[in-house]
Amino acid sequence: MKPVVLTVNTGSSSVRLAAFAPDGESLARGASAHYSGEWTGPPAMLRTFIEGHGIEAVAAVAHRVVHGGARLTVPCRIDAAVEAEIERLAPLAPLHNPHALEWIRACRALFGAETAQVAVFDTAFYAALPEVAATYALPRALCARHGIRRYGFHGLAHQAMWRRWRELRPELRAGGRVISLQLGAGCSITAVRDGQAIDTSMGFSPLEGLVMATRSGDVDPGLLLFLQRAEGLTPERMERLLNEESGLLGLSGVSGHMRALLDADDADARRAVEVYCYRARKYVGAYLAALGGADAILFGGGVGEQAPEVRARILDGLEGLGIALDEDANRAAIGAEMHISHSSSATAVWVVPVDEAVILVQAAVMAAPEAVGIRKESS
Repeated sequence: MKPVVLTVNTGSSSVRLAAFAPDGESLARGASAHYSGEWTGPPAMLRTFIEGHGIEAVAAVAHRVVHGGARLTVPCRIDAAVEAEIERLAPLAPLHNPHALEWIRACRALFGAETAQVAVFDTAFYAALPEVAATYALPRALCARHGIRRYGFHGLAHQAMWRRWRELRPELRAGGRVISLQLGAGCSITAVRDGQAIDTSMGFSPLEGLVMATRSGDVDPGLLLFLQRAEGLTPERMERLLNEESGLLGLSGVSGHMRALLDADDADARRAVEVYCYRARKYVGAYLAALGGADAILFGGGVGEQAPEVRARILDGLEGLGIALDEDANRAAIGAEMHISHSSSATAVWVVPVDEAVILVQAAVMAAPEAVGIRKESS
């Protein structure tokens, strides 16, 4: 068996592994797995995946890394300096970068230091975010000293949806105006014009923006200062509160899982879903304004792909803005690509399953072609 390219996609609550084998002048997916809930740890999961799928050799590993900051803006080979920068940025993505480092080190231990490892950064899609969208209204010297700006996250997911939309509508130059929603444990929305992200809901960290499973999303900074004083919260305790105890879980007091809340006969659960959808609807309206209208609204991620009720609630009442769902199509679109807008809708609405592994493996070809054994131009 020829050596494969392994992709490692670590999220805040799960990890996806995939193996791509050489197939002529390209790479074809040969195996994949999704692990969530209680983790047994990267070394054990790697061995289980490799042995379970009969993989004899690994040529390269491509890792999704959530935060690359201002320095790491393109896919690159992981060396000591890159690893140190990922670790330096860990406090800004505490649910993600530490997991990515665990997997990078586990892969090095299992496959050897000579095996090429490539980091692909969620923040890279937003590296050229317009200054007006990237800037916080804070003192300039303070921002310069600490690298404070809106970085954006979930870039691989939004890039994957945009690429698929371009294939669906090739007559639109670079896809036209697109609003994409990545709704999972983490949630974000991005506005793209002609292939360039012009705004996104996540900012300096993955906390900003939409209500998420356990993350708060947008919160008045004054409220946080009040809580620090009133509750005597340390920075570490505040970080845990905002990242792990808020969002759907905090609102409902029951669960951070959307399906559990939709099925619950409970007022707090219903309110959590209402707040979640209302926040997303406000962002859709804001990005319609930023783009001057939209050619497409795309839903991806576990909730975006699996929950018709959530999609309907987010877009409810937007008919006056030229957005209307086909109720039957929306109900039928569960885990599959589908056009779900009504024939009268000026804006196309689609469910687009997110395939980040393809972007990861293409990045591996670009950053480590000699290890992968595929020419760059074939990626």
